Amino acid sequence: MSDQDEDLGAFDPNIPEEGPSAPPPGWLDDIHGYQGHKGGVDDNPLYPPPPAYTPQPELDKNTLVPDVRVPTVSEDVARDALLKFVESKWRYSSKPARNLTFKELKPITVYRYRLETYTETRTSAWQFEPYNGQVVDGPQYGMSPPPWDIPVTMPQRYTDRVEKVRVPHSSFVKPCHKCNGCGRTRCGNCHGRGQKRCFSCHGSGYRRHPGNHKRSSGKTRCTSCSGRGRKRCLSCHGHGYKTCSVCHGSQNLLHFIQLTVTWKNDVTDFIPDRQPDFPDKKFEKVTGDPFFVDESLLVYPIQGFPDQEICDISKKTINEHLNRFSSTSRILQQRQTIELVPLTHAYYTYSGKDYSFFVYGVENKVFASKYPTACTIL
Repeated sequence: MSDQDEDLGAFDPNIPEEGPSAPPPGWLDDIHGYQGHKGGVDDNPLYPPPPAYTPQPELDKNTLVPDVRVPTVSEDVARDALLKFVESKWRYSSKPARNLTFKELKPITVYRYRLETYTETRTSAWQFEPYNGQVVDGPQYGMSPPPWDIPVTMPQRYTDRVEKVRVPHSSFVKPCHKCNGCGRTRCGNCHGRGQKRCFSCHGSGYRRHPGNHKRSSGKTRCTSCSGRGRKRCLSCHGHGYKTCSVCHGSQNLLHFIQLTVTWKNDVTDFIPDRQPDFPDKKFEKVTGDPFFVDESLLVYPIQGFPDQEICDISKKTINEHLNRFSSTSRILQQRQTIELVPLTHAYYTYSGKDYSFFVYGVENKVFASKYPTACTIL
């Protein structure tokens, strides 16, 4: 037996068991302006913006919208759109699309209302990293600025982004909570012994022979543990301890508050449902003509538009966004848009039977619930 093998099993009471992976409540100091933290992994206080950051809407203010002309689709455009649609369906023949006779192309007025609210939200959480002598920007250098006073560079408007910033003067060094400042923790697999009972012989050091043939006492030395009854712990390589997984052996941690700034563009779309034969979800895949765009810090309900349902949804959605976001986030900008989404109902005949399809969107997509013939021979 080697010297190294004889060292296995030595138990060092000075090496602590593993502590919690996160600092326990009360472990960290209070930082002025950030007292919402109680400690723990899920502790992530939200900071509503101060009143000076919160825009207030003006009473009885409304927005006027210009008139708009409904676009029409020609027979050639409708036929080309149907041919493209047929090409994408391998079972359909292009012959009906080429030879059909149009009866009527009926344009339908479809408006899509969209409200975008671009917000900024600030939360914070305690973070830590192994301390290896780096600079500690602690309270001795001054008071930490409040969450909304920390400068950050705003991204391009209406783009989602998350930025993390270390709060100035919030750092300090403490012994690692996981290993109690030891730099290593007792191996939980072997309980600090460096070795474990051999599973092959159950710790006896020998194994019984299979079968009934006679041999001296019917036992033989266990080849798995060489008769010792114990095997080196694979988890700690026989040392009985592991390098601390939190401080990586540095014994101390640098704690600091990290501010998370989230920019998000919240979008609400609405299209009145007035065409029972056409599935509204198809509109989500196409664009329209944005003939009206209104952008400001706060936008105001639309008034006097020919489609009263658009006026009503504008007022309702603006109020919903204001109530939902102003209490938790800073509203940076709003934009409301009315798009005219092209929709034409094309009626036609083929082989003496009546059919129809829809052409929709600027892209001239086609929706056809029925089509005259399908290919039976490939």
